Amino acid sequence: MVTSPQTEKFAACLRLLKDRSGRGYDRLGKQAGVSGSSLHRYCSGLSVPADYRVVHTFAKACGAGAEELRELHRLWALADAERDVPPSTAKEDPEPAAAPDEPSVPARTGTGPAGGTPPGAAPDGAGRPRRYRVPEKLSSRFAVLAAVVAVALVAGFVWLPAGHSAGASPTAEDGLLYSPACRSVSMGQHDECVREVQELLVRAKGRLAVDGDFGPETLRRLTAFQVLAGMTATNVVDDATKKALYAQKVSMATWSPDRVTRRIREVFTEDPDTAVAIARCASFLDPLWVLPNTNGSRNWGVFQISDARLRELGGTPLRAFDPAWNIEAAHRLWSARRDFHDWPSCEAALKSAPTNAPKS
Repeated sequence: MVTSPQTEKFAACLRLLKDRSGRGYDRLGKQAGVSGSSLHRYCSGLSVPADYRVVHTFAKACGAGAEELRELHRLWALADAERDVPPSTAKEDPEPAAAPDEPSVPARTGTGPAGGTPPGAAPDGAGRPRRYRVPEKLSSRFAVLAAVVAVALVAGFVWLPAGHSAGASPTAEDGLLYSPACRSVSMGQHDECVREVQELLVRAKGRLAVDGDFGPETLRRLTAFQVLAGMTATNVVDDATKKALYAQKVSMATWSPDRVTRRIREVFTEDPDTAVAIARCASFLDPLWVLPNTNGSRNWGVFQISDARLRELGGTPLRAFDPAWNIEAAHRLWSARRDFHDWPSCEAALKSAPTNAPKS
């Protein structure tokens, strides 16, 4: 399913509130009156709640203020209007089944979802693996095997190859992404390979959640990383991307929303308030924001300048990620007719924004 731009913006706003609250999906879901799995789908952009009261209750539980509630209501209304499929009649409580082609990856030590089906497991009627039960007669053998493995692990830490240490960052030679299980990492995948990609993007100062789920947020950050690394945005973690991720030479650090806002006001002196509102609608004031279109093109940066407009302006995706250049380019587009016709959805949203927000 292709996530519409407005749905992704709405989902991103939900994720920001959720991350700021520091609470889990199950807890927030109970407060909002839905299951944790349903709330996860809303925050991932996989579906849009039909009832705004769920959104409002969730936002209040996350501590949203009056201005944030107004913005969230506007984004929900736009996302709701762009539904391209009827609401599912399936119950919201069950967790979505794993993708059939999900690779089996052993889970690493620590928290997070396991990477695949345990040995000996077989899928049940719902497509989920049955729980593997160890026969009692074999339990003692597994205990002995566990002790042997523990000794081997300790020995492994003692006899690390030269140039590596237990706390060293993974390299192209020993990184998980170079294992056979991670040969392909792409949209829709949910495993430890995705978690590794997310952790490496965060290490490069990319802003995203590390949850092992390759959704729109991860795709957006991966695309930005590939462009900043001088590569073609391929939507997949290919060998060149793996090498660049482990090399840790690309920084995704960029301007804060406050700095972006100040610069927009400096450039759009004719109508600074509307310009800031348009940029916030388009990208949440994120200089590395990327949105794909259904025709295969993309929109880039603070003002979400399209591929076609970039060509007209003599720019590139890399230049569009420079917030100073992006804002100046947007002002050039505005100057053609001295209006915001290049951002019709956001302009329409501003005109139709509710004047009375729900009381906080």
